[in-house]
Amino acid sequence: MTTTWQGLRTDPRGEIFLDPVGYADQERWHAVAAELRSEAPVLRVEAEGYTPFWAVTRHADVFAVSRDNERFRNTRNSVLGPDLQFAFLNSLGIEPKTLIHMDGHEHSAHRGLANDWFRPRAVARRQEAIDAIAAEFVATFRERQGRCDFAQDIAVPYTLRVIMSIFGVPPEDESTMLRLTQGVFGAADPEYLGDLADPVALLTDTIGQFDEYFAHLSAERREHPTDDLATVIANGQVDGCPMDRHATLWYYIIVATAGHDTTSYALAGGVEALARRPDQLAQLQASPELVTGAVDEMIRWTSPVRHFLRYLEEPAELSGVEIPAGDRILLSYPSANRDERMFDEPMAFRVGRPNANRMIAFGGGEHFCLGSTFARRELRTIVPKLMETVETLELDGEPQWAQANFVGGVKHLPVRATLR
Repeated sequence: MTTTWQGLRTDPRGEIFLDPVGYADQERWHAVAAELRSEAPVLRVEAEGYTPFWAVTRHADVFAVSRDNERFRNTRNSVLGPDLQFAFLNSLGIEPKTLIHMDGHEHSAHRGLANDWFRPRAVARRQEAIDAIAAEFVATFRERQGRCDFAQDIAVPYTLRVIMSIFGVPPEDESTMLRLTQGVFGAADPEYLGDLADPVALLTDTIGQFDEYFAHLSAERREHPTDDLATVIANGQVDGCPMDRHATLWYYIIVATAGHDTTSYALAGGVEALARRPDQLAQLQASPELVTGAVDEMIRWTSPVRHFLRYLEEPAELSGVEIPAGDRILLSYPSANRDERMFDEPMAFRVGRPNANRMIAFGGGEHFCLGSTFARRELRTIVPKLMETVETLELDGEPQWAQANFVGGVKHLPVRATLR
C-alpha cells in the first residue's frame, strides 16, 4: 500500500506539515511557516486520507501545549501519518508502544526504568568514552584531509557509536543498527527504500528485524547481565512486573532510533551552517567558550524532530483560536524555533545567540526528551575538537536534506576543509 501525501481540502499552506518532500526544501518550508506564524498561527488542516488536525506554529503555543500534559495528551497515535497506514499496521498487530505513545502513570513508570541512565551525573560519567569516540572520528576527518560527506562519514557513525556503546551493541553490529534506524525514520525517503517500493513495507520489515535482533540481545543480557542499557531494559520491571516482549521491543527501538538519528542530523546541520558562514566559524574558533550556546543554536537551527501530535481532553484556546475537545494538534518544532517573537532575527544562525537555550527541539513537560543531556554532550564534545582541527571549512557540493515529515535533516553534506 502507498502512503504518499494526496493533497489538501483547506489552506494549501498546510501541505508543509504533510509532504515529506517539502521538508527537503528548507528555504521554502520556513518561508511558508513564517507566513503561518503571522497570519494563521493555529491552522486547521484537512487533507485527503488524514484525520483533520490543527497545526500550531508559534513558540509560546508549542511551549504551553508541551507543558500541559493533563489537557493535551499523547495517545497511541502521536506521529502524523495517513489513516490507512495506521489501520494497516494495526491489522498486522504492529502497534508502537514507546514513551512517546504513553501518558500519565504508564509513561512515568516506563520512563523511570531507564531514567537514571540519562541523568546529568550518569551522562558525565561517560565523558571519557565519548571523548575517545569523538577523537576517533575527528582523526578520520583528518585522515580524509578534511574532504568527505560529513553527514555520512562523521556525524552518522559518531552518534551511532556513542548510543550503541551505551546500549551495549558491539561495533560489528553498528551497520545493522544504522540500516534499521534509517528504516524507521527514513521510510518515506526514496534513498532508504532499497528494493521495497512502499514505505509501509520497509517499516514493517524493519520492525521485524528489530524484533529478531533485540529478542536475541535480551535473552543474552538476562543470562549474562552487564553494565549497559540493554541489560536494564531486558531485565526491567514496571509496577513490579517484567515487561512483555512487545513493550521491551519498543523500548529498544525508541532508544536506538531517537538516540541516534536526531543527534546526527543536528550535528550535520550545524556543520553545514558553519560551512556557509565563515564569520560564525571564525567566532567559534576564537571563542571556544561559546560552544554550549552554539550547540543549542545548532539544535534550534536544525530541529530534527519535526512534530508530535497531542489530543485535547477538553476545549482549549490557542492564539485566539477555539479548539474543541477530541481534536488533535500538531506541534511544529521547526516553526517554533524560528519564531520572531522568541528569537531576534531567527533566520540567522548565530553561535553567540544569547537565548539559544530557549529552543524547544526537545519538547517540554512530562515528555521532555529523555536523551537530551546525552545529545548535547555528544555535540559539545566533538564540536570543539573539530574547531581545533579545521582552519577553514566550506561546502564541496550541494547538501541534501532527508525527505521525512517526522525526523529529518541533512543526510549528505559534502565539505572540504583546510586543516591546522
